[in-house]
Amino acid sequence: MSHEDIPIIDAELYIEKKEGWEEECKKVADSFHRFGILKFKDPRVVAKDNDDYIDLVEKYFDATSKKFYAGEELKDCRADLCYQTGVTPEGIEHARNHQALVDSLTGEDKPMSVQPPVKDAKWRFFWKIGERPEEVKDDIPQTYPEDFPSWEKDMDKWGNQIVDATFLAAEMAAIGMGLDKDTFTSKMKGGPHLLAPTASDIMKYPVGTAFASFHYDLNFITIHGKSRYPGLYLWTREWKKQPVKIPDGCLLLQAGIMFE
Repeated sequence: MSHEDIPIIDAELYIEKKEGWEEECKKVADSFHRFGILKFKDPRVVAKDNDDYIDLVEKYFDATSKKFYAGEELKDCRADLCYQTGVTPEGIEHARNHQALVDSLTGEDKPMSVQPPVKDAKWRFFWKIGERPEEVKDDIPQTYPEDFPSWEKDMDKWGNQIVDATFLAAEMAAIGMGLDKDTFTSKMKGGPHLLAPTASDIMKYPVGTAFASFHYDLNFITIHGKSRYPGLYLWTREWKKQPVKIPDGCLLLQAGIMFE
């Protein structure tokens, strides 16, 4: 298998019910099943908004990490809430131990990260998207960085676009699997959707550093805009390692354990 075998999904065919939309839904189901990811082109998503969002979080992490390295207390860091809102500095998160699985992989299919895993060298920010039903709503507050007055507007602008794209992909997946179209989306409504940008200081760490260790996602689907840097890898169902290359104008969706 080569990376080119992973198809680009044209969601416009489904939205507009153009010729071939049923086949496009089958491609969604097949791509999730075989590769664990989608290359997803949603015409409703604005590429410039992805660029603006990355500009925003780059500025935020640059400013915040400088304070952290200088020994300043981070107001946005809520360790008392288990980092479930606001910023998580580097050296906090770590993946589960997959020693037995990693030992079974050979050659180029082995991950670069060591086992047992060390704490990740990446930063993260948690920002909730959308409202939750009152009966399951938690009392964890949003965190508003004080030096970024448009933070809420800018984060919600991009966050809502990619949540909507995730709903669309889930609907297409259900149809492609021969299920009712709302099989997944009916369970996603009011869910705990999180916009969770990560960042890494590539000037601080040497070449070869694994910023995020070998891991799987716990939730249903993880979605990303196109990154400005390479370095993400996936493993197929046959445990073959592949670099992730997302074409311009596309989103990356990954199937989590809940979906699997």
